[in-house]
Amino acid sequence: MTEDLWTAHEVEAAVSGRRIGEWRVSGVSIDTRTLSPGDLFVALRDIRDGHDFVDTAFSAGAAACLVSRDVGRPGLISGDVLEALVQLGSASRRRMSGVCAAVTGSVGKTSVKEMIARIFRAHGRSHWSDKSFNNHWGVPLTLARMPRDTQRAIFEIGMSTPGEIAPRSRLVRPHIAMITCIAPAHLEGLGSVDAVAGEKSDIFAGLEPDGVVILPERDSFFETLRRRAFDLQPSAEVLTFGGDPGVHSAGVRDYDSDGARSLIRLEVLGAVVETELLAVGEHWAANAALAVLAAVASGIDARSAAQALSGYSPPPGRGTAETLQLATGDPITLVDDSYNANPQSMRAAFSGLARRPGRKVAVLGEMRELGEESAEWHSGLAEPLIAAGVSVVILSGGEMRHLAARLIREAPSIEVRMTHGPEEAAATMNSLLLSGDVVLIKGSNASGMGKVATILRAIDKGVDQDASSGRIADAL
Repeated sequence: MTEDLWTAHEVEAAVSGRRIGEWRVSGVSIDTRTLSPGDLFVALRDIRDGHDFVDTAFSAGAAACLVSRDVGRPGLISGDVLEALVQLGSASRRRMSGVCAAVTGSVGKTSVKEMIARIFRAHGRSHWSDKSFNNHWGVPLTLARMPRDTQRAIFEIGMSTPGEIAPRSRLVRPHIAMITCIAPAHLEGLGSVDAVAGEKSDIFAGLEPDGVVILPERDSFFETLRRRAFDLQPSAEVLTFGGDPGVHSAGVRDYDSDGARSLIRLEVLGAVVETELLAVGEHWAANAALAVLAAVASGIDARSAAQALSGYSPPPGRGTAETLQLATGDPITLVDDSYNANPQSMRAAFSGLARRPGRKVAVLGEMRELGEESAEWHSGLAEPLIAAGVSVVILSGGEMRHLAARLIREAPSIEVRMTHGPEEAAATMNSLLLSGDVVLIKGSNASGMGKVATILRAIDKGVDQDASSGRIADAL
């Protein structure tokens, strides 16, 4: 029998509105395409109005709906559906007696969230943010979906404009709050990396008294973040990761890779543990140190946490590696890191690429939201690309012209191709690939580089291709 998540009376008590009928729900959904029977359908207004899909939701098995007008269905009517979802999320947090953790940062927050979720799942009833549900509706939705008997939960908190992280932190009220790193991101909205640090440090605004703060020890903004943590929660305990191992920190003792996986030895609060990840690059070792440290802060033994983390593979589009076949039958390795990019994550991806065997091909989309210094940030990628031993660089997007110019000037041995979109980048790439190549695809989400990975996978499956030439045909 499906467990009740909310009763009608519980939702009525939590949310400002008028209840229609008697009902119970086993889940909460905002999307009829993924709705499960028994869910509460929340009719949010965004690009499309969720109210237009209420009938579809009930046809899919919804038990009730949260709406702003009477739709002739059981549920609850509230003047502001998004605010009602926030209220429901807040009520869910109040009834949860377990440990809540929250992560933010300029790079790696989704991967770290998934690592921590993997550890938590192995140690009791757990809950975590789906995908990258870290925004104004994603955080309250994740809370509203949390089972009442959850023992540990991990939430991802993000932002796109100033002032967004603090209210989300206050909604989650984490016992453990962590920052992966501070890097150039969202500069168009925030103006400077200093402002990024200030915004990210707002994750401590909702930290519970005597809560735990985890900071990147070697980050140039470490002291700024530490001071901010104590300003917002004077009783906080500060732990660190990424520096030298110690009694208040987690550090990497040893890192090794065979080009397909990472073997990592960590020292976490004095305990030496080992873990193995299906991901390549030393930044993954730092992520592992943070994840295991957060798990220990939640009450899990370090050795048990490291063991649970072993076998971790990145989420889709965040560094996943797979072997594909070209139309000619030749194998290549695709490293799909296309979900997003900023200067620091680009450098980390190049470092991981350098460790993989084979001729190295980088297909890169421009980085968005870098403000007035965008040209410098793009051209600055030349040095780590050259150091990674890349043979072919295919670039897409206007800002990448700055990188192209510098590579042509400083690294004439690298074949550089400038294109005007992911489709042209894919066609250019396909004409240049050789057997055994390792292909990194990366760019800001808005650059559309995920399409390049999709086209490569279509070739591997024999979809819309011209086998005689090994080139993409109708897939474009």
